[in-house]
Amino acid sequence: MTPRAKAISALTANTAAFAVCFAVWMMYGVLVTFLVDQQVYTFSSAQMGWLIGIPVLTGSVFRLPAGMLADRYGGRPVYVGVMLIAAVAAYLTSYADGFWGLVFGGLGFGIAGASFAVGVAYTSVWFPPHQQGTALGIFGVGNTGAALTAIVSPQLLAVLTQEGTELDRWRMLPRLYALLLVVTAVLFWLFTFPKKSEEAVVRTLRQRLEPLESLRVWRFGLYYFLLFGGFVALSQWLIPYYVNVYAFTVVSAGLLSSLFSLPSGLVRALGGWLADRFGARAVMYWVLGGCTVVSLLLVVPRMDIQSPGQGVMAARGGTVTAISEEAIEVEAVRYPLRPRQPGTPVREGTLVWPTSAAWQEPVVQPGDVVPKRALLARGITHIYFQANIGVFTGLVFALAIVMGIGMAAVYKHIPTYFPRDVGTVGGTVGVLGGLGGFVDPLLFGYLVGWTGIWTTNWMLLFLLSLGCLVWMHVVIRRMLNVRAPDVARQIDERGTPTPLSLRVLCPVHEVQAQVRVFATAASESVRLAECSLWTGEASRAACERHCVVIASGHGGEATGVGRDGRARDGDRGAPRAPVPDDPTDE
Repeated sequence: MTPRAKAISALTANTAAFAVCFAVWMMYGVLVTFLVDQQVYTFSSAQMGWLIGIPVLTGSVFRLPAGMLADRYGGRPVYVGVMLIAAVAAYLTSYADGFWGLVFGGLGFGIAGASFAVGVAYTSVWFPPHQQGTALGIFGVGNTGAALTAIVSPQLLAVLTQEGTELDRWRMLPRLYALLLVVTAVLFWLFTFPKKSEEAVVRTLRQRLEPLESLRVWRFGLYYFLLFGGFVALSQWLIPYYVNVYAFTVVSAGLLSSLFSLPSGLVRALGGWLADRFGARAVMYWVLGGCTVVSLLLVVPRMDIQSPGQGVMAARGGTVTAISEEAIEVEAVRYPLRPRQPGTPVREGTLVWPTSAAWQEPVVQPGDVVPKRALLARGITHIYFQANIGVFTGLVFALAIVMGIGMAAVYKHIPTYFPRDVGTVGGTVGVLGGLGGFVDPLLFGYLVGWTGIWTTNWMLLFLLSLGCLVWMHVVIRRMLNVRAPDVARQIDERGTPTPLSLRVLCPVHEVQAQVRVFATAASESVRLAECSLWTGEASRAACERHCVVIASGHGGEATGVGRDGRARDGDRGAPRAPVPDDPTDE
């Protein structure tokens, strides 16, 4: 078998195994909701949050050691070990009885979530750097395992329990998952091959952990905390959300929640390709901006509220002489009233926007003597917001697409900046992302308990998205100011641009060159005027990707200048030597 065929076989088996592991990892989202809905157990929303998050905690914590083991011994044996351990734990979960039994069961089979760090390391070694974004995106399609659980598990529970008449037969579900893990582990071993990253010197544990001193790792981890953690949390939380907010059955809620988990997993491949094509940072701008906007739109809850409105006050004192639905008369002065219109606010049909009604009701009687500025009629405003199920599900679908693309874009950074430590760094970023999947359901549960408002989870995601977007933008601006201060200053200035001379490193010829560019705030592009490596028309340029600006005596990836006139992200372009971590990348 050729190396290319082995790589494709390994990627296919890797993706399929990850889908199965992810399905097992998300099992409690359906199972716990079913047990509570059928009143097998009476768990509070906070306890449900803990149970949903416990497997995610285990999978998150073990991602770092699993990734390091994959770097050291190769992904193939580590992957099989993870699946077999999770299978044993899933089988033992079938004997759980009560809250603490389910807690310990979740702690055991949750190790299936560590498969992600192993899969990232194992996938990376089979593909060259310029294809790793796409390969990791395809591997990430295994996230659709969450949709597999959301769609299939409610149906299985209905069949296993004979439509709820034999509820104790829910225990068959974790046993079936255990069998699926064992079968997958065997097939994975048969269709994969041993391969690991080559090292001239075997590094110590301390040396393997050195990349974690870079603040860049933790920034990537925060992105993943939002994107992957939010994906994991919502994949499970949307089931009780639909049940409580829209009164769906568990089966229907599972199908609707799959509209979030399924596309988010599938588009990871697209996210990897976009990161390879346009650069991870450019993609992340759109991703974080999209998460911020969509989360904000989802914040408004379903509501039917009545509040004080604009009242009517006496312009001068006197005696109330007459009152009707249309007006109040105080001696010779007539004060018109706004009557309530029948059928308002509108409640029927598909309502995208809130509907409202306002009217005024008298608070005085004929014969009352009122002073100047006295209240004659109180105003009432009634607001109704349907939170239409179609609109809500459409926004959730859009959020799923954005999150799926973003998850792949985050992992595009890792082999670029840390080619020797993909398992360690990928494991750390995965730990932080998984912790998001553990912490978010807990916070969702407590926020609902404290406020009684189910949409508080979207407010939390909005704040996280906005924080990530601001941090990334500040870091990029700081890097640009340090590595290419002339370009940064020119972009900030208004008016007619002036040419700037820059000393650059050509990644194609690996030699230094002198270029002249034009940059202005009025345009997002940096136009290349001339380059010392070529003369004449731009179409004759040999370096058609981008030049790397040289600052402080070393290459930087902050800005690139392409012959098509666009500013390039540093993550894109021809292969180049790894760039040392920038102390300003905070």
